[in-house]
Amino acid sequence: MIAIATELQIIIDNYLQRLNTISGDEFSFKLSPTKWSKKELLGHLIDSAQNNIRRFIIAQYEEDPIIVYNQDKWVAINNYQQWDTKDIIQLWYFLNRQTTFILKNISTESSQRICQGEASHTIEWLTKDYIKHLKHHIHQILNLEPVAYP
Repeated sequence: MIAIATELQIIIDNYLQRLNTISGDEFSFKLSPTKWSKKELLGHLIDSAQNNIRRFIIAQYEEDPIIVYNQDKWVAINNYQQWDTKDIIQLWYFLNRQTTFILKNISTESSQRICQGEASHTIEWLTKDYIKHLKHHIHQILNLEPVAYP
């Protein structure tokens, strides 16, 4: 799990600099009322971090915990569109830093424990999926080469 934690740390350090170059207007721009702005996409990644932190911790001491969340409701209720751009970037960064510390401390044995969400997966699988999901949306935010995500 240390390798996954290291990969995540490298990703967030690299993308933090790029996120800070986006103007507030660009971050807040919505193509339509039903599409998320870049700010809301980053908010979605904050929600994802919070829910995955919970998964990575609880699955280590509970048997088959069920942890799901409604992404649209979380983004709407958090009202990320109204947040200060710098605050939302910093929160995203620090939640992912917290995630790296958690991942570094997951034993090989614990990494094979199961957590249920939309489907049942090991903690290890969830950590790898988390990184793919993060890269997918960060690439959308930064207008980079698309990263496929199921």
